This record gives sequence, structure tokens and C-alpha cells, in this order.
Amino acid sequence: MSEDMMGRVRDRWGRWGCFATLGLLGLLVVFGLWKVRRDTTPMVGADVRSVAFLDAEGRRHTLAEYSGKVVVVDVWATWCPPCKASLPELSKLQSEADSRYAVLPISIDDGGFTDVNAYLGSHPMPLKAFVPANRGSLDPFGPIIGIPTTIIVDENGRLRTRWSGFASGRAESELKAALGGGTVPR
Repeated sequence: MSEDMMGRVRDRWGRWGCFATLGLLGLLVVFGLWKVRRDTTPMVGADVRSVAFLDAEGRRHTLAEYSGKVVVVDVWATWCPPCKASLPELSKLQSEADSRYAVLPISIDDGGFTDVNAYLGSHPMPLKAFVPANRGSLDPFGPIIGIPTTIIVDENGRLRTRWSGFASGRAESELKAALGGGTVPR
């Protein structure tokens, strides 16, 4: 290749390389900003007292009713294998609850209490379950992308921590930490 031709290729590549780099940066900014806008996961410390749910009798409750207590909320479904594995541990924590904490398993089954009661009827355990009060009532927790999703709410109604998936013993250890390192009653 001649020197003149090499110069033209370098000039052309330089211009295209510049355009490609600017275009790529533009895409990163656009998609990066889109992600920030779309990420509605609440930050630690977010107020979640407005989360609303129903008990088996159809009474509406909110997390605000648990002011002064640490609350373990577990979002689950009867068709979810890891959820099923977590329920005995949640049932145990719920039955041992004292004045310092509460455990609220909230099922997101489409059939509501019809599905929950059928499941608990065939898997007897002392578990008081709940369902969301309406379509958006769990929104203060942010998106529930995987289940089970467990949320620890502090005594002031603020999100302390959350995770998806089941790991044996994690709910109890996170609860102990939220209680200031104290023990969970046995």
C-alpha cells in the first residue's frame, strides 16, 4: 500500500473509530440511565410500613401495625420448591415469636388462600400465612424477582436487608442480628 493510501485508511479509521467510540459511550449512558431509572429496589432504610396484606379471615393489615418489632417477611408460593423447603423453618420461627419479632409468610399464589389452604392442609404445620392485600401492596419492597424473597424489617418499619432464595438458617441468623445479636426463643 502506498503512503497516501495508508494515510487515508488511518484518517477514515480515525473518524469511524471516533464515531464508534462516541456511539458506544452514548449507548452506555442511555442504557445506564435507563437502568438507574428502572431500578426500583429500595435502599436499606427505606420505609416499608405501607406494605399491606390479608389474613385468612380477609382482614387487612400493614407492617405499620408491627411498630416496635423486627419483622421477617417471606414472599413465597406453594408451587416453588425452595419456598416449600423454607416453610418448616419459618413455621418454627413464627411459633417461637415473642414480643420482639413477628414472622409473616406472604404467599403470591394466583389462587390466594384457596391455594395456600390446600397446600397447608396437605402439609400440616403450624403456619399462619398471609396474601397481598392487592396487586401493588408489596411494591414498597421493590421488585420481587425471585422467590422465596425474605425481607427483614427493623422495629421502625424500615428495610434492614433482603435476599432471594433459601439458605437453611439464614432467616434465623439475620433475625438474631436484627435483634441486636440476641437469641431467638427456643
